[in-house]
Amino acid sequence: MNKSIIFLSYFCLGSLLSTGQNQNEWPVLKHYDHDHLLHIALPLGGIGTGTVSLGGRGELRDWEIMNKPGKNFSTMPAGNQTPFFAIYVKPRGEEPMTKALIGPVDDSEYMNSAGCPVNHHGMPRFSSASFDAAYPFGQVNLTDETLPVSVRIKGYNPFIPGDVDASSIPVAILRYEVSNLTNAAIEVAVCGTMRNFIGTDGSKVYKTWTGYDPYGAKKNINTFRETAHIRGIYMTSDGVDPNDQAWGTIALTTAEKEVSFRRSSIPNDWENAILNFWDDFSDDGILADREQPVDDNPMASLAVKKIIPPKSTQTFAFYITWHFPNRMDWNDGKNIVGNYYTTRYNDAWDVIEKEAPHMPEYENRTIRFVRTFLSSTIPDVVKEAALFNLSTLRSQTVFRLPSGHMMGWEGVMNEAGSCYGNCTHVWNYETATSFLFGELAKTMRDVEFTYGTKENGKMMNRVNLPLESNFSIDHVAAADGQMGTIMRFYRDWMLSGDHAFLQKYWPKVKASMSYAWIEHGWDGNQDGVEEGRQHNTMDVDYFGPNPQMQFWYFGALKATAVMARAMKDYAFADKCDKIFASGSHWVDEHLFNGEYYEHKITDPNTFEFLNINNPGVEIPKFQLGPGCLVDQLVGQYMAHVLELGYLADRNNIRTTYQTIMKYNYIPGFENRFNNMRSYVMGKESGLVMASWPKGRLEVPFPYFAESMTGFEYAAAVGMLYEGQIEDGLKCIQSIRERFDGKKRNPFNEPECGYHYSRAMASWSGVLALTGFHYSGINHTITFSSNPGVYFWSNGYAWGTCRVDKEKATLTILSGSIALSRFALTDGNSVKLKKSIILSAEGNDNLSIDIKNNKRITIH
Repeated sequence: MNKSIIFLSYFCLGSLLSTGQNQNEWPVLKHYDHDHLLHIALPLGGIGTGTVSLGGRGELRDWEIMNKPGKNFSTMPAGNQTPFFAIYVKPRGEEPMTKALIGPVDDSEYMNSAGCPVNHHGMPRFSSASFDAAYPFGQVNLTDETLPVSVRIKGYNPFIPGDVDASSIPVAILRYEVSNLTNAAIEVAVCGTMRNFIGTDGSKVYKTWTGYDPYGAKKNINTFRETAHIRGIYMTSDGVDPNDQAWGTIALTTAEKEVSFRRSSIPNDWENAILNFWDDFSDDGILADREQPVDDNPMASLAVKKIIPPKSTQTFAFYITWHFPNRMDWNDGKNIVGNYYTTRYNDAWDVIEKEAPHMPEYENRTIRFVRTFLSSTIPDVVKEAALFNLSTLRSQTVFRLPSGHMMGWEGVMNEAGSCYGNCTHVWNYETATSFLFGELAKTMRDVEFTYGTKENGKMMNRVNLPLESNFSIDHVAAADGQMGTIMRFYRDWMLSGDHAFLQKYWPKVKASMSYAWIEHGWDGNQDGVEEGRQHNTMDVDYFGPNPQMQFWYFGALKATAVMARAMKDYAFADKCDKIFASGSHWVDEHLFNGEYYEHKITDPNTFEFLNINNPGVEIPKFQLGPGCLVDQLVGQYMAHVLELGYLADRNNIRTTYQTIMKYNYIPGFENRFNNMRSYVMGKESGLVMASWPKGRLEVPFPYFAESMTGFEYAAAVGMLYEGQIEDGLKCIQSIRERFDGKKRNPFNEPECGYHYSRAMASWSGVLALTGFHYSGINHTITFSSNPGVYFWSNGYAWGTCRVDKEKATLTILSGSIALSRFALTDGNSVKLKKSIILSAEGNDNLSIDIKNNKRITIH
C-alpha cells in the first residue's frame, strides 16, 4: 500500500473542523456528542499553578488549585452548593426561567442513598449538551427545548509555546455566549456562585452518616472589589493557618461594567442558603447583597445582566483566579517549598488585575498556535494525542519551585502525587516540554545534574526537596533513567544551541556517562554490553544485557561523543564511539533472535550468563528473558528524535517493530488475563507490555500483562520513523479510542496515576511525521520531503514549513532561530552562504528552491 495513501486515510474530521474559521473563532479538533461527555474534564490553569476542570456538560469539577490533586473534589460535600454558573432568561411578557448552565444528568448518576447522587442534582439543567475541543480550548454547547436561547460555554487558559509566563497564569477563563433564538429582545443574566472554600482542599475530612465531608474553612471573608479593569468578589480568610497548604486567596471576577453580587447567603439550615440564592437570582436576574458571613465558608455570587437583541449573541465573561503559596515538599508534606507562580503575583486579585489587559493578546496568540498546529498535514489522531496530552503540564503532576525549577511527579492519584522526584526513567520518554518550553526543560536538567548527580557520576533516580537536601542523601540510580537523561541533556543543548549550557554541565554529564563503567557496574568491563544489575522503569532490577537498557546506553554513548567533541575532549569522544561500536555489534549478534531483541539473564552475583532452559538453574525473579518487550527500542526511538542515527542494524530494528506489532498488538482484551493493573479492558485494543512467543518466565517483570500509553506511544512513534505508517497510526488510534469521554477523560492518560508524564511521548508522533529536527549547534532545520504543511517548534520559536514539489517555505510565527542549512528527509539540502537569524518580529520567511538546490528569497 502506498505510504502517502495510508497517511491520507487517517486525515479527516479535525482538519475540516479547523478550517474556514474567522480570526477569533476557536479552532476545533474533536467533537463529543451527548453520549461521550461523562468523563470529560479539561484542566483550566497554568503550568505549575494547579487547575479546575471544565466538564463535558459545563460543570466545574476537580478543584485542584490548592497545591494538591483533587480528583472528584468539588470544594464541599456533594450537592447543590458546589460551584456552578446559572442563567436567568426572561422573554418579553413571559415568566422568567432559571437553569444551571450544565447539561443533563447521566443515566449512571441517579442512584444514591442520601438523595445527593451528583452535584447540582436538584437544579433545572439544559436538556442537551455536546463538547468541542482543541486543547487548551474547550467548548460546551447547551440547548433546551423550554428555553428561547442556546449557550456555548468557552473555557481556556493561555498556552503559547516558548512563552512560559503567559502559559503559567493561575486563571480559569470562562465565557458564556448566549444566543437569542427569537425575534424579540430577551433579558438574560449569567451568575457564578461558589463558596469561599479557602482552607478546604480535601485533605481533611470528617465522617458523616452519608460518607466523608471535607472541612478546613475558618472565618473566611468575601469582599466586593472594583478597579478600572475588573470587579468581583475577592475571597480571603482570617482563620485558616497562613502556613496551611490550603491558605491563600481566590477571586471571582468579570470585566463587565454592570454587575450585581452577594457576599454571603442566609444560614444553611436545611439547605436554605442555596434556596435563598436561587430565589434572589430567579426573581429578576439581579442579586441583592447580603451582610457578611454567617458561616465559615460564605457563598459568593457574581451576576451580569444584559438585553440580547433578536437573533443575536452576547458574551458573559468571568475569571476565576487563585494564589496559594504554600506548596509542600513531596516526602512528608511538612515543609513549605513554595510556588514560582505566587512570586509573580501578590494575591488572586493581583493576578487578574495584572493580566486582564493582556488577555486579548494571549487569546489571539493561543488561537494562532492551535490553528497553526492543526493546519499540519498529519493525521488528526496524531494531533489529538499530542495536543490533548499537553494538559499534563497544567495538572498537579507539574509544579515549579520559587527558583523556577520545574518539578514533576510521575502522575497524580485522587488526593496525592504518585511517585515523587522528577523520576528519570519516566520523564525520559516525553518530548513535549523540550520542544515547546525549552527554558523549562533546562531547569529540569539543572535538577538532575546539579542536585541529583554525585561527584562520581551517580545520578539519583529521584530527587528530594528542598533541592539542597540532595547533597547529603543518596538514592538508587536507574540504568535507563541515567542514560536517557544524558540524551535529554543533549536534546536541550541541541535545540537551544546554548554552548554555555554545555560548558556548565559537561563535567557532570561526562561523570554520568563514566558511571556506567564503574567496577561491578552496568558495563564494568567497558565492552558496550551491560551485564550488571540494572534498576529500571519496570521498578525492578534486570540482570544482564537487555534491549531496553542497551539502546538507552547506546543513545547516551552517541550523544556524549558529540558533546565531547564540542568540548574538544576528543579522547573521551573516541572512547564512547569505541564502546558503542563494540556493544552495538554484540547486541545484534547475541540479543537479536531473528524477530526481536531478547534479554540474556546473568547471575546477580557473578554476572555470568545463565542457561534459563536448564531446570536446575535458579532464575532471578522479575526478569524479561525471552519476552518481546513493547519498548525494547525506546532508546532508538529517542535517537531518531535527536537525529543520532541507528543504534543497531537498521534491518533488525525494522524487523523488531514489525514483530512488536505481530505479537504485542491485541485487537481485543476481553479474553486476556491480567494479574496487575488494567488500563485497557474489554473490546479495547492496544499494545501489551510483553508477549511471550517462546514461552513466559514463571515470575516475569511485574507489568508484563499491562498496557500503558507512554510505552505504546514510544513503540508507535518508532514505527512511524521506520516508515511503518499504518501500524504506527493504528496503535495511536487504539489509544485515543479508549479516551473517548464516555469511558475515560480525553485530557488525562493514566499509568501509575492520572496525567502521567510518560504519555507526553505522544508529541513525538508530530516530530516523526513532519520530519522536523532543528540543531541550534550547526543551525540546520529539517522537514519531511513529502509535500505538505508542517508545524514546528524547537522550544524557543515556532512556525510552519510548506513543502511543495519544487519549493519549501519556512515561516517564523513566534521567536527567532539561527539558520545556515535547510534540509529535507530525502537528503536534499541547501546551505546558505552565511548563518542568518529569522524572526517573527521581522515577519521573516525563507523560500527554498528544492529542484535547483538553492535559496530563493528571504522576506
